[in-house]
Amino acid sequence: MSIVPSFFGRRSNVFDPFSLEVWDPFFDTFGRQVSSETRPQVSSETAAFANTSIDWKETPEAHVFKADLPGLKKEEVKVEVEEGRVLQISGERAREKEEKTDRWHRVERSSGGFLRRFRLPENAKMDQVKATMENGVLTVMVPKEEVKKPEVKSIEISG
Repeated sequence: MSIVPSFFGRRSNVFDPFSLEVWDPFFDTFGRQVSSETRPQVSSETAAFANTSIDWKETPEAHVFKADLPGLKKEEVKVEVEEGRVLQISGERAREKEEKTDRWHRVERSSGGFLRRFRLPENAKMDQVKATMENGVLTVMVPKEEVKKPEVKSIEISG
């Protein structure tokens, strides 16, 4: 199955267990609650961090997610499991304090929040999810249940 983002023509499907996006009518792409009075305002700095890339690979034993989150502490990152087999990874990097005497020449490091959601397949053991963070890399392991092969019973043909 292709993992080409939706802006290249792949349509997101909420019911597709491998869809890269999970649509939620009450929250925007960045996890903020949406109301009819407000439209989300996103600066280019926030947008850069909001598009945090996360790798998802499947091994025979587990689904493994890896995210590069340089400069974040584990206390600034949340890994949650929602109903419907949805894994949610979020966090926020605070903007550096500016002093009046500081003179910035360039600002390239992003700040702001990010939120990524993944719908996991039926074989995911949602009650055994583990997350570790080492050297700015978040690793989330979701063990898989063994797929039971259907039992085949031979029927004797009489005649």
